[in-house]
Amino acid sequence: MDFHTLQTLLDYHYWARDRVLDAAERLTPEQLTRDLGNSFPSVRDTLVHLFSADWVWCARWEGESPQDVLDPTTFPDVASIRAAWKEHEQKVRGILAQLGENGITRAIEYRGWNGQAQAQPFWQMLQHVVNHGSYHRGQVTTLLRQMGAAPPKSVDLMAFYRERSVTTAH
Repeated sequence: MDFHTLQTLLDYHYWARDRVLDAAERLTPEQLTRDLGNSFPSVRDTLVHLFSADWVWCARWEGESPQDVLDPTTFPDVASIRAAWKEHEQKVRGILAQLGENGITRAIEYRGWNGQAQAQPFWQMLQHVVNHGSYHRGQVTTLLRQMGAAPPKSVDLMAFYRERSVTTAH
C-alpha cells in the first residue's frame, strides 16, 4: 500500500459518507430513529456507528484506546452527525499527512475492546476504516429502501473514480 492510494481511499470514504448523509437528511425525525431491526436499530444509529469507528481508530492512532463508542442519542439529527464528522475528518486527514509515505507502515499499538494488546500497520487500519464504512453504508441504503425513502447516489468506488476523473480532467 502506498501513501497516494491511502489518500485516495480516504477521499472515497468521505465522498461516500457525504452521499449517504445527503440521503439520510431527507428523512423525517421519526424515520431517522425508527427501529428497523438491523445490526444497529436505526439509520441514525448506523450512521453514528460509522462515525464512531472513525473516532475510535483515530484515537488509537493518537495513542488512546477507547473502551466505548459514541452514544447515538447525543446526535439528534443528520446535521449534528455531519458537523461532528466533518470536523473529525480533518483530524484523520492530518494524521495521514503527518505519517507521510514512510510512516504508513508503522505498527500502531492499542488495546482492543477486550483489553488485549493489539498492533497493526497504520495502512491496514485505515484500509479497514474504509472497508467497514462500505459495509455499513450498504446497510443504510437498505434501511432507506425499506422505508420507501430514496437511496443515496451511487457510493460505489467505481462511481467515485469516474466522477473524480471527470472533475480532474484538463
